[in-house]
Amino acid sequence: MLMNDKEIDDLLSDENAHLNKLHQIVKDTIKSEELIIHNLLNPPEETLTAGQKISDKVALFGGSWKFIILFGVVLTLWIIYNALAVGYWRFDPFPFILMNLILSCIAALQAPIIMMSQNRQEEKDRMRSENDYLINLKAEMQIRSLHQKMDLLLEEQIKTLFETQEKQFIILKELSSKLDNLSIK
Repeated sequence: MLMNDKEIDDLLSDENAHLNKLHQIVKDTIKSEELIIHNLLNPPEETLTAGQKISDKVALFGGSWKFIILFGVVLTLWIIYNALAVGYWRFDPFPFILMNLILSCIAALQAPIIMMSQNRQEEKDRMRSENDYLINLKAEMQIRSLHQKMDLLLEEQIKTLFETQEKQFIILKELSSKLDNLSIK
């Protein structure tokens, strides 16, 4: 049994509808991913003021071993000099009040500067986590799109399988009736 023109047209029409559904899924996925890709490729530029640059440098130096060692050496030299110097040369005698005043001033100035730098770092971390979220969202959208494509393909395969079985059943009926006719004759 050969397929007639109407069956061929129906089959081609079904295939075109199937391809159009796949194309629509791809178009929807691309459209929804454009914003995510734009945000990832074009992050907002960070403009730093002079104060922000200074606070970053102070925080970088103030939180390093170089600073701790240098500071320890300066304090040790200060104490040794003022303990061993005599008379006029001793500018800060024990209990080192000038040294305590300088240390208090350094701590009072350094703490807010380091806090400013940490706040900026926190903002950078927040932006990184937003980018991670966008990347995860993009991956989820791609997975969802793949699921839609797989569902559509499975649906079409099942439909084609049923149609093929229906045609085979019709052919079997025709063959059975022809066999019945031949056996009767």
